[in-house]
Amino acid sequence: MSALKVYNSYTRHKDVFEPITPGHVGIYVCGPTVSGESHLGHARPYITFDVIYRYLMHLGYKVRYVRNITDAGHFEEEGREAEDKIAKKAVIEKLEPMELVQKYTNLYHWAMHQLNNLDPSIEPTATGHIIEQISMIQKIMAEGYAYEVNGSVYFDVKKYAANYTYGKLSGRILDDLRETTRDLEGQDEKRNTQDFALWKSAPPEHLMRWQSPWGEGFPGWHIECSAMAAKYLGTQFDIHGGGMDLQFPHHESEIAQSTICYKHVPARYWLHNNMITVNGRKMGKSYNNQIRLTEMFSGDHPLLQKGYSPMTIRFFILQTHYRSTLDFGNEALQAAEKGLKRLWEAYEALKKIPDAGNEEAGDEALDARVRRQILEMDEFMNDDFHTAKVLANMFDLTPVVNSIKDKHLPVSSISTGTLELLQSYFKIYLENILGLKDETFSDDDKLTGTLELLIQIRKEAKSRKDYATSDKIRNQLNELGILLKDDKDGNMSYTFA
Repeated sequence: MSALKVYNSYTRHKDVFEPITPGHVGIYVCGPTVSGESHLGHARPYITFDVIYRYLMHLGYKVRYVRNITDAGHFEEEGREAEDKIAKKAVIEKLEPMELVQKYTNLYHWAMHQLNNLDPSIEPTATGHIIEQISMIQKIMAEGYAYEVNGSVYFDVKKYAANYTYGKLSGRILDDLRETTRDLEGQDEKRNTQDFALWKSAPPEHLMRWQSPWGEGFPGWHIECSAMAAKYLGTQFDIHGGGMDLQFPHHESEIAQSTICYKHVPARYWLHNNMITVNGRKMGKSYNNQIRLTEMFSGDHPLLQKGYSPMTIRFFILQTHYRSTLDFGNEALQAAEKGLKRLWEAYEALKKIPDAGNEEAGDEALDARVRRQILEMDEFMNDDFHTAKVLANMFDLTPVVNSIKDKHLPVSSISTGTLELLQSYFKIYLENILGLKDETFSDDDKLTGTLELLIQIRKEAKSRKDYATSDKIRNQLNELGILLKDDKDGNMSYTFA
């Protein structure tokens, strides 16, 4: 099997992946700003890096996956109005800022679980690491690359660019930034318009504020990730991930800050997923096409013809390579829904195909083709996590599975070894690596499962002679029109009145 190669945004080509510590991988992925409900834009990066996390563990690495929560500040200085999103939203919703943070953090976690994303190893918050951020700012100031004005601290980009390579990750040129930087609040107190805030002085009306050597204020957006990544992964770690929109200014600023503090770029490999469009247009509030994940699941949005299950969304995202643009539309989502159903049905059928015990394949050409397409899946994943090609091979193998299931093709057409490999790889890839799961569990199934659980609890209560609990379960089910019956052998059944 070939070595794992990843497209490194920093070097702009595919690099062979070699972790700093053999057998161990450290990943930092920029998490959400919890000032609102998770939307479609959150689905792609976290599904992308969930699959990367899963695949690295599949390869045998011990992975520490750090994904932060931005719950303070997050004012932005490049291309948008400078504002504290959380404080602003807290006023609108008439909530305490941390009450709002908790509300949307809970919703974010719920959505990530619906999409079957694994929890990160560590999920630090910006507010929980103010001390580390202040300490890092002090180091940068001591090195002479930051300055304080009126209680705010700014990073000196011009000085940094004179001594280090600036803009390598994003491809931005410092001279161009002078012409494109907008007139924003606080620009007049900076030495240069390109400088970014490490710490902002808090005006009287600002709700979230902390004591610092420069007075009461709050941290900048960029410094939080640099401080938390260094604390949990070390001053240099393996992979830094996020959406392509974070290359500038966020990740470029992280590189500059960390380079001054630690004398090297913080991560060796920088991975970025491409953007999502909706019906060919960039997703954004101004286009009224920003779809919340709850709306995706329910279909309660003007752009949606119906609701789409979490696994349909996950499957749709994985059908396109993570570095390609992904366009959401009803036709494409409905095609993905049908494709996932077809693939999952083939997987279920494959699990039931019996081993014919044939060492030799009845059709050597077919056997060789099936085996090649199975093993290619590893090659595709090792080529910058190409999930789209993996799924394409699975679809190519589906007619073979269905033909064996329907007895149009004898199971002896392929060897026992190839059948076992096919069954094993479908399970490993669909469930373990791609993180898909069966969504065919109906409401009837849920009701049946619930009733069987209640019957078991009642049976255990009777065996303990806890007749009060036993009678309570029977009587309350009777009130709901569900009649429990006990036979002479102690078995229980139910009928609907």
